[in-house]
Formats: sequence, C-alpha cells, structure tokens
Amino acid sequence: MSKEKRSITQIRKDIVSGIVVALVSIPISMGYAQVAGLPAVYGLYGSVFPVLVYALLTSSPQFVFGVDATPAALVGGALAGLGIASGSEEAAALVPAITAMTAIWLFLFFLLKAGRLVKYISKPVMGGFISGIGCTIILMQIPKLFGGSAGTGELFVLLGHIWNELPSFHLLSAVLGVGTVVILQIFKKAAPKFPMSVVLMAVGAGLTAFCHLEERGVKLLAKVPSGLPRPMLPKLSLILSNGGNLIVLSLTIALVIMAQTLLATGNYALKYNYKIDHNREVLAYAAGNAAAAFTGCCPINGSVSRSGIADQYGCRSQLMSVTAGAAMILVLLFGTDLLGFFPVPVLTGIVLSALLGILEIGLAKQTFQADKQEFAIFMAAFFGVLVFGTIYGVLIGVLLSFVAVIIRAVIPPKAFLGVIPGHEGLHNLKRNKNARPIEHTIIYRFSGNLFFANIDTFQEDIENAIKEDTRQVIVDARGIGSIDITAAERLVILKRNLNARGIYFYLTEHTDAVNDQIRAFGAGRLIEEGSVRRTVSLALRAAGVNKPYPLEGLSKEEEYPYIEANERLAEFEWAFGEGAGEKMEALAAEVAEKLVDSGDYSMENILRSENAVSWGRVGLFDEDELLNRLEVYFSGLEEKGRSDVRHIEEQLEHRRHIIEEKLKGLSPEALELLRKHRREIEERLKEKRPEAYAHYLEMREKLSGR
Repeated sequence: MSKEKRSITQIRKDIVSGIVVALVSIPISMGYAQVAGLPAVYGLYGSVFPVLVYALLTSSPQFVFGVDATPAALVGGALAGLGIASGSEEAAALVPAITAMTAIWLFLFFLLKAGRLVKYISKPVMGGFISGIGCTIILMQIPKLFGGSAGTGELFVLLGHIWNELPSFHLLSAVLGVGTVVILQIFKKAAPKFPMSVVLMAVGAGLTAFCHLEERGVKLLAKVPSGLPRPMLPKLSLILSNGGNLIVLSLTIALVIMAQTLLATGNYALKYNYKIDHNREVLAYAAGNAAAAFTGCCPINGSVSRSGIADQYGCRSQLMSVTAGAAMILVLLFGTDLLGFFPVPVLTGIVLSALLGILEIGLAKQTFQADKQEFAIFMAAFFGVLVFGTIYGVLIGVLLSFVAVIIRAVIPPKAFLGVIPGHEGLHNLKRNKNARPIEHTIIYRFSGNLFFANIDTFQEDIENAIKEDTRQVIVDARGIGSIDITAAERLVILKRNLNARGIYFYLTEHTDAVNDQIRAFGAGRLIEEGSVRRTVSLALRAAGVNKPYPLEGLSKEEEYPYIEANERLAEFEWAFGEGAGEKMEALAAEVAEKLVDSGDYSMENILRSENAVSWGRVGLFDEDELLNRLEVYFSGLEEKGRSDVRHIEEQLEHRRHIIEEKLKGLSPEALELLRKHRREIEERLKEKRPEAYAHYLEMREKLSGR
C-alpha cells in the first residue's frame, strides 16, 4: 500500500473513531454531568469546546478528553456536603466556579512544571483513590436503577439511602437498568469494539416511543434544550464565600486530573513508542477546563475508557477529537429532541457499567499477591475515600505511601549468601537449597542505605548469625548507596567488637562515594585497617580464604568454578581516591621494611609480609603495582651497595609472572588492562623520579635478558 493510501486509510479510522467516541460520550457524559449536580445537557456541552481546545494543544495523538467520573464525583460530593441540591440554580452557578479554580491550579502547575511530580504518586494510592471514587458513585446511582433517586454522602449514608429507597422499587425500571449493566459487561468481553451502549440507548428510546415507558412508571431523561452552550463568566467569589474547603477541593481535582491523565497518556506513549511533553499536557488540561468553566460545565478529565475505544478503532491522531466535537455539535443542534426518550435506568446502567471499568480490581489482586504493604496502601486509600470522603482518602493514601517508604528504608531486602557448587557468584542461602556457606564465614547482603533507623537491624542480624567457629564477617554492601554519621560510628564499634573475638570484619562491593562518607564521618580507620574491600572475593583473600573456597558440608577434594572478574580492578583507587598513590607507596614501604627486618626474601615471606601489613593482602591488580613499587624501593638499596637485592628482584619478577598468568586465566582483557595500568605507573614514576625510573628500566632489562 502506498504512503498516500495509508494516510487516507488512517484518516478514515480517525474519523470513525471520533464518531464512535461521540456516540458513546452522549450517555456517559450526560450521566456524569448529573453526578456533578448539573443538568444532563451540560455533559454534552463539556464534550464540545473543551475537547476541541484540548485537541489543539495536546502532545498526545490519541487520548480522549471530556466529562469523566472522578472530577464529577468530587464536585458532586462537595455539593452534597454543602447541602446544595443537584440540578439547582445554586449548583449551576457554583460548579463552573469550581471548574475555573481547577483550571487556575492547572495553569499554575504548568508554570511550575509540576508534571514531573506525578512520578511521586504511587500506583496503589492512585488506584485505591480512583476505585474508592468509582464505588462511591456506584452507590450514589444504584437507586436510579430501580426507579429511586440518587444519594449523596459517604459509605454508610449511601447504604442507608439505598435502604430507604427500596419502597420505591419499580420492577420494570430494575429490569431495564440491571439488564443494561449485564449486557454491557458481556459485550465488553465478547465484542469490546462494538458500541453496545449506543445500541442500548437507541433500544431504550425505541421502547419509550412504541411502548410508552413513562406511562408504565419508568422515569425518562428531562428535556434537553437544543443549541450550543452560551458563554458565561464563572463567579470565583462563590469559591471564597464558601471558605477554604472549595479551594482545597479544586486543588485536589487539579492534582487528580494531572496525575490520572498524565499516567494514562504515558501508558499509550509507551505502547506506541512516541513521547509526551508533560508540561504541554498540563497546559492542555488547564485550557480545556477553562473552556469548560466558560460554558458552565464541571471539571473535565482524560477518559481512559473512551481512549480505549478510540484505540480499538485504530485512532492515531487528534482528528478523532475534532470529529467527536463536530458530531456533538450536530447532536446539540439537531438531535436533542430524541434525548428526551432516553429511560433514566438505561442511562444509569450505562454510567454504572463505565464506572465498573475504572475499578482497579486487577491492581488490588496484583498487590495482594506481590506486596502486602502495597495492598494495605491501596485498601487504605480505597476505604478512606469510601468512608471519609475524597480529600481524606487522598491524605490517608499519601501518608501511608510515606510510611511505606520509611518501612522499606528501615527494613530493606537482606540475605545471607553462600556458593552453589558449579555456579559462579554468591547466592541467597534461604532461596537456593543447593547454596552452601563458606566455612567459618558469614556473608551478609544489605540492600539499602545505612542510617540511624536501620543500623540496629544491620548489627543484630550479623551478631545473631555468628557461630563459635566464625572467623570472618563480610558485608556485601552493593545496595548501600550512602551512610550517616550514626552508621559510621556503629560500623567502627562493630568491627572493634568482632576483632576482639578474633573475627575479621569487611565492608565490600559498595560505591566509592561511601568510602568518602566513611572518611568524612571520622571512621577512616575502617579503610586504613583494611576492613573496606572492593569485592567479596578480595575480602575472602585478605582473610586467608583461597579458591576453591571450602564450603560447609563439601569435601576438600570437590572443586567448583568461582571466578570474580572484579579481582582485576584497582581496589586502592576505589578505596582511597586521589590519595591512592600515596597510600600504595606507604604500603610498599611497610612491606619492604618487614622484608629487610626479617632478612628473608623468599616468595613465601613476601606473601606473608603482604598479609601482615595494616591493609592486609591486596588484589591481583594492586599487588602488581605493589611489586612495581617494591622493585623501585629495592633498586634504590642496590645503589647503596646492598648485594642481596638482585635475589629480591628476581622473586618479585617471578611473582609478577604468576599474576599475569592468573589474570590471563580470567580473560585476555584483564591482562591487557594490567599492562596498561603498568604503563601508567611507569609514566608517573618517570615524571616524578626520573633517576629511579632509569635504574628500574636497567634492572628490568637485565632480568628479562636472563
């Protein structure tokens, strides 16, 4: 198919999508307008100019904007709390003022670029909040299914209202209303693309025309005036005269519109691989609500259900919204007489069916199975809205979100680790039945920042795990991104207490920024004394545990692969930063002094001397640098007449060859990295100590010639 034909085909899909969205919006928007306390026709008004304004400004090519459940319920609940009758002149004046105030808040959000704040609203809070609102509206509307009147208030008041309305139960109305809900739910699964709500409205109108439902006791929709909405100026003074509650209400509505619609548009953007400009979207929401306010409507919002319908019909541009707005204009100009034939129970059934679609039942199941804390937050927001009202429900959910963050920080994921024979790396002992602890060793993974609120848990876990034969405790701290002063002090105390019991203590795998914090908080002795190591395997090496590691319950003859590629990294640079060179020089001097004092320059004593220094035994990469510095150190002694230096240098060269072979066994890249590192060291030596560098080259030539 050519590009031109594809374009024409897509335009047709967008136009068809717009017509279907307009038809579906007729009953839904009229019902939501009544929920908000306005006459039904204002739902149609809210589906014209606000939708067109949004279509011109949005960066989303396919999302539907219009009269929707959540803002309507918030407004309707507020009117009920103020004792304002639904459909009254007072409601008709106050609702657009709330909408205008909502638009002002959204415009402020645009100026402040507040769209980025949406990511801080947790999905369980939003899901529980929306579900609570959906259930509240359903309970409000249930009496209208069987011929009663809508209720207002929260859960217990609404349940009482339903009970009180039972005497007005009308069987035919109930059959029409409940039947509508059942049919729509069946078609939602069997034929989701089919606009069954439009068909049911037509059937209802046909029954009224031919069977005269009103004469049989079924309530009909009040007469809808024809013509386009007249512009009006919202009276913001009404907001102030009703106190701060309506200001808070409008702020809540604005937050919900921004959060709910941005999250939904973001999902479509991910699905179809395009980008959304969050700030531009917020401006579109503000402009759309301003248009709604000047036409007397309630606040409008992105519609997930109608966007889903448009998506099913292949919509890919806002030509859909333009078409929907144009179709609604035609309805207002020429089709309002037909709307008076709509039975209220059928309209209510369509609204309730749409509301069932916004209940986050799937999210509730998912959180219940995966994370009970998230489920508790969801249910708290849900019942908070249902029992105490929308604003209190939001506050409860947000507060619980912060509590959950604190709990996760205080009790992060943690585990004790071991080795699975035949597998690389370390594994959770509890989750892997084949994992075995390394003999005399505790390896403890703590996956959260370490601070005053969780250092007790950290310390208690380690102390409770220690057995009589424990010789070393190693903390896998790759999940620790920062520590505070309390944690730094307690780490020093923990190390001291363990050392007093003959147990080594090591902190490993963390970022170098943590080392900076350790020094800044006065706990630098952890680094100076070699208790901070780059990897677990380097800590094991420093503690004298060599590969293959002896495992509990595994005989010494059984071997298994355990390769730690990080051994080739320069641990000193990671631990000491810019001071790494000076620290390595001091370490080389310390090792050399021990060798000179002992008079034993054998390979075994060189390794013993490395183990005996304050830092402990270094990794392969750093050991190569240490040997280089020892060569320079002893070459200086030869200049002073020491005759035994040549033997030391031969031993050092032999050890360098062993290191090369080990790194070569890890990977060719590791060996190349080592040689590159050597060249960097030699360049620094050449720059700072040219005479020593010249003698160093001379000695290496002699050794290589042998």
